[in-house]
Amino acid sequence: MAEQHTPRSLIVTLYGAYGRERPGSLPVAELIRLLAVLGVDAPSVRSSVSRLKRRGLLIPERTPDGAAGYALSDDARQLLDDGDRRIYTRHSPQLSEGWVLAVFSVPEAERSKRHLLRSRLARLGFGAAAPGVWIAPARLHEETRHTLRRLRLDPYVELFRGEHLGFAATAEAVARWWDLGAIAKQHEEFLDLHEPVLRAWEARDEVPAREAYRDYLPALDSWRRLPYVDPGLPAELLPQGWPGERSADVFARLHALLRDAGAQFVET
Repeated sequence: MAEQHTPRSLIVTLYGAYGRERPGSLPVAELIRLLAVLGVDAPSVRSSVSRLKRRGLLIPERTPDGAAGYALSDDARQLLDDGDRRIYTRHSPQLSEGWVLAVFSVPEAERSKRHLLRSRLARLGFGAAAPGVWIAPARLHEETRHTLRRLRLDPYVELFRGEHLGFAATAEAVARWWDLGAIAKQHEEFLDLHEPVLRAWEARDEVPAREAYRDYLPALDSWRRLPYVDPGLPAELLPQGWPGERSADVFARLHALLRDAGAQFVET
């Protein structure tokens, strides 16, 4: 099964993995060089950079030698910092942590914002508990707050923290709030693609920088979506044989093995 990576997503992943460590901007020519290793052509890089600029995530900034480059905006840095806590932090969710509820009401005249709000809550990992009531593990409340404010959706939403008191068993309710089968399938697809890559690297004695970068960035680009699709529910609420812990372990081992070697390639 081939894996699809859009140029725009790979650019965001590249900045998230390596771009924040460097002072100033990344030259456009360097972005083109780094994405070419992954099979992305120059016109696609330039087009994707333009889209990210229009979205306010990249800002044009000349490098010290005067070359055209792009740096992360403050909003983009906040987005990536929030993402780090999901992508790189492994935790054991506890039912006692409770839940965050997003309760919203959007006037009919602004229905486009209602659609944006629902889609953004879904992308944050929320499940739909009832019309206008969405739910997620309580630890996601700060990132939710940042995201809704950044998108100027906070006037339509109230956030609450609490516990589930019934009437259905919490595991039964969770199976209604989230499509657990679809989430498990995405974990399994990640494992099908990247577990063999991990096994091949763990059998090697050396970690060449270019090859490490070539395999690490697509793995990160795939993985960084999963902690948003899967909000990290307590194990007692999940079906038997849940693949999420295994996929998290595969990514963590790839990260430990390849990330720093990939950085050497980026720096050169």
